[in-house]
Amino acid sequence: MRLLHTSDWHLGQTLHNFDRTWEHQRFLDWLLDTLVAEDIDALLIAGDIFDNANPSAASQRQLYHFLQQARARLPRLDIVVIAGNHDSPGRLEAPGPLLSAHGTRVVGHMAKNADGELDLERLLVPLTGRDGEVEAWCVAIPFLRPGDVPRVAAPEGEAVDPYAAYMQGIALLYRQAYALAEARRTPGQAILAMGHCHMVGGDSSPDSERRIVIGGTEALPASMFDPGLAYAALGHLHLAQRVGKQEHLRYSGSPLPLSFSEVHYQHQVLRIDLDGAAARAITPLPVPRAVELLRIPAAPAPLKEAIAALVELDLPERPAHEQPYLEVRVLLDGPEPGLRAQVEAALQGKPVRLAKIEPTRRVGTAPGIEAALTLDQLAALQPDEIFRRLWQQRFGDDAPDDQLAAFAELMMPGEAGEVRR
Repeated sequence: MRLLHTSDWHLGQTLHNFDRTWEHQRFLDWLLDTLVAEDIDALLIAGDIFDNANPSAASQRQLYHFLQQARARLPRLDIVVIAGNHDSPGRLEAPGPLLSAHGTRVVGHMAKNADGELDLERLLVPLTGRDGEVEAWCVAIPFLRPGDVPRVAAPEGEAVDPYAAYMQGIALLYRQAYALAEARRTPGQAILAMGHCHMVGGDSSPDSERRIVIGGTEALPASMFDPGLAYAALGHLHLAQRVGKQEHLRYSGSPLPLSFSEVHYQHQVLRIDLDGAAARAITPLPVPRAVELLRIPAAPAPLKEAIAALVELDLPERPAHEQPYLEVRVLLDGPEPGLRAQVEAALQGKPVRLAKIEPTRRVGTAPGIEAALTLDQLAALQPDEIFRRLWQQRFGDDAPDDQLAAFAELMMPGEAGEVRR
């Protein structure tokens, strides 16, 4: 049996206000051709299908058209989709009955059965081989919120740590679901897991991956997966990687870079060949990049050097929707009011899309100025004094008179007696 693992499509995402529908469609078209060329039996999509919980109608059409085309080109293809932390579980599951009739199983959220217990049965998805017989069981677990997991009691005499209880509840749920699959399978059938979570040691992209838990440890241990698991198809981290150096625990990563911090990622999907109850081979399939991301200069450089690099930039002509996105990296000693105008002038007529100007400033703290203030000290300061201190911390000098005057004007009450913003 042959599977394909992908995740983190983020349909509907924009890159600094540039629409990326064409890039996503190029990926989906490539994926359709790949499913056919690789003769895939089951497609596992491990969450963050959409970029936000309220996706556009165009993004939803893009998804459903892909699912329809995949089933049309491979009539026996099983498709399993789980919700990620960017997705709306209810919105993703809403067309579930229709999709199920065409070979697609969607698991958006945890539900409870008539007894008020977590319904683990709905997490089990049978995967059929080329003869129509069940060859594997997929434990499809969506992104889990605190109310979705079993309660784990704290040791006697100890207070409940909500973050620790959340993580322990997730691990317990995975173990319970695996035990149910173990009871259901027959000899020779593999057990797979799908999840959208952050595993211990996983390398994340700080610019585009939303933290799952605020205020607590958010990484889960690889030990929550039973040793008998054939493969874990994970989503959330955009860099394709192994978990705990184990070949069968994998993030497929996102199929296209979602920020400039991902410019060097090797985007891919993963092909998994099963041999009975085990994964015989796991093969990365590189995803072609439809639009390049450029960072110029490669490292932040003084403005004159950065402008010179932009002037020398020589790119082939392309249609507007295929032109590279550009991040300009400039090292500044202080404010540069005309920065954008200078950058745009240097790029005049060049087939590139200016997505971001990233200024890096040399920071100097004047003697006698504290790097940080307590909340009580901060509360005792007037707004203009805070402004002066921040300016000194950022630029190592006193704030110019024109900047102080502009700040004072900003703070003047408006017509309704409120501060202008």
